[in-house]
Amino acid sequence: MKTMAFSDKETHALREIRNSIINFGRCPSLRDLMNTLGYRSPRSASLLVNKLISKGILRRNSSGSLQIVRDFEDKANMQTIDVPLLGSVPCGTPILVEENIQAVFPVSTKLARPPYKYFLLRAKGDSMNKKGIDDGNFVLVKQQSTAENGETIVALVDNEVTIKEYSASRHAAVLRPRSTNKTHKPIVAMRDFQVQGVVVTVIPNLEEQ
Repeated sequence: MKTMAFSDKETHALREIRNSIINFGRCPSLRDLMNTLGYRSPRSASLLVNKLISKGILRRNSSGSLQIVRDFEDKANMQTIDVPLLGSVPCGTPILVEENIQAVFPVSTKLARPPYKYFLLRAKGDSMNKKGIDDGNFVLVKQQSTAENGETIVALVDNEVTIKEYSASRHAAVLRPRSTNKTHKPIVAMRDFQVQGVVVTVIPNLEEQ
């Protein structure tokens, strides 16, 4: 894909939006962008956002939130693919739908190997901290509907997304926490859960430095 040119203000705005999504799980307000970019009114920030939407880098979802739908950094010397970062997944909806995508990030093809599909997800809580997955970490997930015993998976259980260690027998599956916090208990499931993918690696920090 040909690299698109951006002004300093546009790049600054995109980085601010991306960092806000990473750190707070939401886009900055127009007033936040106005202050960060040194504008005198939210209208100037709005015009800039609309310009980025017209370039196909940003998109508004049905709730009005901004999504970064393409990587905007020049990674000409790296072999990468764009991987979507998912936000909170509403109950009852498939995990990988447009409304759930907050941003895309370039990930090395040594980690996210084509032609498979991948997504990024923010971990919540401490139920998998023995596996090195701490609250706020991001996990790179290979999208698939099956798993092997012992793999760390992303599963949809009772319409909620969870990260657990998978083990199964002929009659049932067990989703086990691996935590120093003993309050977390295994989930025993029959056919009432879905494997969404297998965790490939843990990414401690996506924040722009």
